[in-house]
Amino acid sequence: MLYYILRIPAALAYYIWCRHIIINNKQWLKHKGPLLIAANHPNSFLDAILLCAIFRQPIYSLARGDAFANSFLKKMLTSLKMFPVYRVSEGVENLEDNYKTFEECITVFKKKGVVLIFSEGKCVNEWHLRPLKKGTARLAISAWQQGIDLTVLPLGINYQSFTSFGKNVQLYFGSSIHKKDYLEHQQEPSGNIIQWFNNTLKAQLQLLVVENKPLQQPLLQQTFVVKVSSLKKILLPVPACIGYLLHAPLYIPIQKFAYKKFGKIDHYDSVLISLLFLLYPLYVAIFAVIAANIFCGFWWLVVVLCMPFTAWSYVQIKKQF
Repeated sequence: MLYYILRIPAALAYYIWCRHIIINNKQWLKHKGPLLIAANHPNSFLDAILLCAIFRQPIYSLARGDAFANSFLKKMLTSLKMFPVYRVSEGVENLEDNYKTFEECITVFKKKGVVLIFSEGKCVNEWHLRPLKKGTARLAISAWQQGIDLTVLPLGINYQSFTSFGKNVQLYFGSSIHKKDYLEHQQEPSGNIIQWFNNTLKAQLQLLVVENKPLQQPLLQQTFVVKVSSLKKILLPVPACIGYLLHAPLYIPIQKFAYKKFGKIDHYDSVLISLLFLLYPLYVAIFAVIAANIFCGFWWLVVVLCMPFTAWSYVQIKKQF
């Protein structure tokens, strides 16, 4: 239930989170499954939130198992359609639970659902494809062995920045991998099949993931910069200035808090956006109440509609680099 409650505001909010989103092959956003999205993992749980906001079908995603240790968080994450995946570093005794997660995924596939897996296994804020783990291969092969006509869809997720708000994002879907491809290798030893799958997936992801290691700022600008239209330059400066003044009292303290607590790890960007997502409706409500008490009529509604617009305006014309 929580997934569906948050999905609509999240879909609306990503127009402010992101200045511009480039998506190739948008027909995949309507795909009904069974579908396994095999993506890189550059930006913590923001990667999953973004995909859940834009896909028409609900997405079940695999998340790090230690996040499920707390009973309250476990219930919340489960209601958000997340399944735990445990690594050796999170306790060898928990690895058996991965089989249960795979069974849950197989159930989703049988119902023509969509599952998201991060094939690198760990989030790192960088423009680089890291070595792939075996989990994606094992899940896909297990589905094919059970007769499920699963499609594996490689996805490259690329961000202009991991620290700035209002970023440019590129979502690139690659050539899908199908059951018929697996059938050509099914008589081979299991290790060889996994190696074939990972090599195939890696070859696709290398075409989709921006490679910028070591970091080269000119390459980032060339890859991600989006030209601002003349119309926006003419119409948006005034609402953008208003938007900055209205939102700075909310954004600056939260940004400083998030950076202090999470600035040295790869969850800073996701934590910052999540806090803003949770607190922004309350912030707008405060301004709406003030407007309702000072002015007559429906000025509170004007505030509710105009504040997000001014925030969007600022994001659209602020400096990209």
